[in-house]
Amino acid sequence: MNRNELISQIAHSTGMSKANINEVLDAFIDTVTNALKSGDEIRLAGFFTLSVADRKEMKGRNPRTGEEITIPSSKRPKFKAGTKLVEAVN
Repeated sequence: MNRNELISQIAHSTGMSKANINEVLDAFIDTVTNALKSGDEIRLAGFFTLSVADRKEMKGRNPRTGEEITIPSSKRPKFKAGTKLVEAVN
């Protein structure tokens, strides 16, 4: 399902316009992004938890040359499915 399909499905389910749903989705994405940037965790009980995980610096290899390289440390978003979501897909 892509963004437009998601918007259409939610608009159909709620009776709201696609334009309103698009605004809400944009606000949701901005809110989640800003919360994760500031180091906050987002929890929707039973559905999911989003957080930021620190990834340590590590050694790797350039696949073309075989040369050893250093992969710098970074932060990555981390998704953990909640119990209700896991049960729903099984």
